[in-house]
Amino acid sequence: MAIRIPEINTLVPEIQEVARALVKATGNGSVPSGTISLVYLRAGQLVGNTYQVLRHTSDLRRAGESEERIACVASWGDATCFTDAERAALALTDAVFQPNPRGEERVPDDLFAEVAEHYDEKAQATLTAVIASAGFWMNVALVLKPPPAGQAA
Repeated sequence: MAIRIPEINTLVPEIQEVARALVKATGNGSVPSGTISLVYLRAGQLVGNTYQVLRHTSDLRRAGESEERIACVASWGDATCFTDAERAALALTDAVFQPNPRGEERVPDDLFAEVAEHYDEKAQATLTAVIASAGFWMNVALVLKPPPAGQAA
C-alpha cells in the first residue's frame, strides 16, 4: 500500500515548521542524542509501528550503537546494557505509551523522582518534549502509513 497522503508537506506546509521546532527543542543537548533515539525506538515498539521502529533502529546504527543494545530496547527492563539514566528515560516512555493500569497513575511520583535523579530540570523538560514528539510523529505515521525504511511503497 502506498503512503496515504504523499504530499502532506505540500498540503500542510506548516508541518515542516513543527518538525523544525521539535528538532530544535529536543536537540538542545540536555539529553544525549542516543537516549533520544532509544526513546523513539521504544515508543515505536510499544505502538507497533514498523516505520518508526525501522527508522530509529537505522538512526541508532548510523550513530554507532551496538546491535546488542538496539535489540535489547524491546526488553530493556531486564537488560544490563543500559545506563541508569537511559533506563529511567525508557521507563518514562513505557509509562506514557503503554495502556493505563486500572486505577493507577501513568507517570507516578516515584517514576518522576527516578527521572529527576538522572536529569536536571532542563533535561526533564526536554525528555518530556522528546516523548511528546514521539507521540506526534507516531500518530502521523500510523495515519499516513509510510512504507517502512528501505521498503518500497
